[in-house]
Parts: sequence; structure tokens; C-alpha cells
Amino acid sequence: MDFAAARKVMVDSQVRVNDVTDRALQAALMVVPRERFVPAERAFVAYAETAAQIADGRKLMPARDIAKLLQAADPRSDERALCLAAPYAAAVLARMGLAVTAQEADVAVFDVAGAALADEGVTTVVAPLTAPQGDGWDLIVSEMATPVRPDAWLAALRDGGRLVVVERSGPVGKAVLYVKGQDDALSRKVLFDSAPPVLAELAPTPTFAL
Repeated sequence: MDFAAARKVMVDSQVRVNDVTDRALQAALMVVPRERFVPAERAFVAYAETAAQIADGRKLMPARDIAKLLQAADPRSDERALCLAAPYAAAVLARMGLAVTAQEADVAVFDVAGAALADEGVTTVVAPLTAPQGDGWDLIVSEMATPVRPDAWLAALRDGGRLVVVERSGPVGKAVLYVKGQDDALSRKVLFDSAPPVLAELAPTPTFAL
């Protein structure tokens, strides 16, 4: 399979036609080898308009959705980004010149994507996704959905930092952009509909009342 040709078709048919106009983002999507973020025997599905599986319970966000999320995040080449359950986004941001850390709760994701992330200069961390590593991040991104507002992630942003994620409590979620202001003030903007799998570990603990 000609993966370079597949990347061009992906950008032309899934990204540009969905109002993703950022030239630097398009250029990064054209060169990051998406096929290296799925098991080798499944490489042929990496450029389909589907959520290709990375490992058990983890999937790549479709190119259209991650491109729209990253464009809304307005990444800048001198920034620091934390990618939570977002290995492909991490590689794209690194190719755009950001200093990127990819955090996963399950090392199985890095068993698949770790070599590709290392080639892009991405730092990898295995730790619970409920506890983002470090703080003062300019940008936080997730390719998975959260069932509630991810307050711990928002707390890890610097003033002026941005978080892009899908919030999903039903069949279809909403991609949102948070911007953190002074004194922990937050603005929230709904971007588009999306339905990635939900990170179960971020679900609130059920409470029962008699």
C-alpha cells in the first residue's frame, strides 16, 4: 500500500473539505505516518474514515475530527502540549514544532505507537489519565471522549492555556474548546458533533441514596 498517497487522499477528502484550513496542520498531517499508530497487520485501515483500533479499548480519532480539534486549539510552535490518550495528535503537534508529552494509562498503546512517537521526539509517560502529569501546559488534547468535564485536566493548564476534547454522555458527544483565564476562569465553546469512545476511568463514582 502506498501510504504517502493514502495520506494525501486523507487530507484532501477528509480534512480540507471539512474547513480545516491551517496550512501548518495540513502539512503535518501529510507527513505523520498514521499507519504506525495501529498494529502492523491493521495498517491498511489507518486512513479510512473510521476509528481504527490501537489496542483494547483504544482507537484513533478519525482524521476529520482530530484535524478540526487541533485547528480549534490554535497550536503554536513554541508551546508545550500534553496529549492524554492521543498518540496520533501528539505526533502531529510535535511535527508542528511543539514540545509534546503523550500520556497513557496502558503501556499497550505505546507498545504499538511508541516507536513512531520516539521518532517524532515525543516524550511518553504511563500514568493514570485521571492525573495529568506536570502542569502549566499551553495545550491539552485528547482523542478519547470524557463523560464529564475533566476538571483535573483543566487544572493542569496555564493561564491562557487551551483544552480540546469531546464531552460525551450519550450516543453523540460535543467537541469543545476550553480556554483558561486568570483566577481559574474558564470559557467553553462547542465546536462540532463527534462520537469517540469514552474514557471510563473519568466517569464519576456512582452515589446511592436511600
